[in-house]
Amino acid sequence: MLKVVLAVAALLLCGDPGLALAQKRVEAGFLLDYLSVSQTQTNNFGVGGRLGVRVHHNVMVEGEFAYDYGVNFQEAYDNIASGNVNAIEQTSIGVTQVLFGPKLEPANGHFHPFVTLKGGFIDFRLSPSLIPYSGVVSTVLGIRDSNLNAALYPGGGAEATLGPVGLRLEFGDLVYFNEGAHNNLRITFGPILRF
Repeated sequence: MLKVVLAVAALLLCGDPGLALAQKRVEAGFLLDYLSVSQTQTNNFGVGGRLGVRVHHNVMVEGEFAYDYGVNFQEAYDNIASGNVNAIEQTSIGVTQVLFGPKLEPANGHFHPFVTLKGGFIDFRLSPSLIPYSGVVSTVLGIRDSNLNAALYPGGGAEATLGPVGLRLEFGDLVYFNEGAHNNLRITFGPILRF
């Protein structure tokens, strides 16, 4: 905790004094999250939060976390020898996303269009398999074997504020890397507080 306080104090002392005293330096928000997972063809919904700190007039560094609840889908199991589908099982998938990176936006006005590029990870939580066969393999084996994956998120959107409160809508492509890149539509919406 002491290291965090010292780091913040150093940033405030070494940074632009006008920027350190400016309003709207910090932004916090709650978000409703929608993620379309391409590998399982599921539409996941969840909640999360974000916190950002303005480091330059038009640049804010943000961190965000989202937890998407479990959704059921039909997981197919292919025969290793023939490649034919041998079994189909009802499986539940939940998703956790943690992202961090810059957001470019104008600091003034009531309408703030923005673009962002964040990196982080995505964690898939799949229910355990109940298939007793030994000669079959899941069609979503990549996320079943390695559920924690690196992620890259280019996105954009807009914020509308009235005083310190506002609403934010964001959409982008959450790309996770598991035996290649997988593109997934991500949309978030929620209230923000700027101070």
